[in-house]
Amino acid sequence: MMNLAMTSYHPGQTHPSRPRRRLPGADRRPPPADFPAIHRLRLKFSRGEELKYISHLDLIRLWERALRRARLPLAYSEGFSPHPRLSIAAPLALGVTSEAELMDVFLERKVMPYLVLKALPPQLPPGIGLREVQTMAPAAPSLQSQVRFAEYRVEIATARDQTAVQQALDDFMARQSVPWQHSRDTGPRLYDLRPLVDDLWPLGCQAGVCSLALKLRLDSQGAGRPEQVAAALGFPGRPLAIHRSRLFLASGEDENKMTTPDWIGGER
Repeated sequence: MMNLAMTSYHPGQTHPSRPRRRLPGADRRPPPADFPAIHRLRLKFSRGEELKYISHLDLIRLWERALRRARLPLAYSEGFSPHPRLSIAAPLALGVTSEAELMDVFLERKVMPYLVLKALPPQLPPGIGLREVQTMAPAAPSLQSQVRFAEYRVEIATARDQTAVQQALDDFMARQSVPWQHSRDTGPRLYDLRPLVDDLWPLGCQAGVCSLALKLRLDSQGAGRPEQVAAALGFPGRPLAIHRSRLFLASGEDENKMTTPDWIGGER
């Protein structure tokens, strides 16, 4: 007769004859808070129409899940509730798509970029595309502190032809000051819009829709908003589409010199 005392086990306890199984994509427990991050990767990714209304917090959560499922050796923050060390360069506004988002990921150990390009894309939902990966020095300046400008492509409904649009752009760039008022929850904010615009140029007009390129300031001193620039140019209503096509970073040696790093590319 079988001795039940020898074979019984408590709920939740693994059966003695069966090894404990890990769920697919399950990550191991976070390392101790004082465990040093010895590797840093910079990811370039796109955000498409499917996820253009996702919040920044939800986007961070999306990346955390994807990185865990890809089984990358994530480094964690210190504190009572450690979380993966991720930082996105400049959060997108709701409704804006992009092909040039940048995110730094800190890892416990070195992982080659080509392995990330292989393991991570299958874990990403439609609307997020991993485009490029670059190895960064762990002690390099923070990604957010290096952003200087952003380039946007804006589509606007208008009856103007390209000549009239070009004239509007030239008139704006010739002005020394463009006083602007922006309504916020705390009340109206008055500021000069002109210093936030580095360059404007037309991309073409067709069938009542004109495409414009905007290079706007994006740093600790101020950030230009494409919809506000479009309104200041005399185009009523919100643009039909806003797409961020590029971020400009400042090099450590010369903050006026923009840097374009070497990347290992994935999705195009």
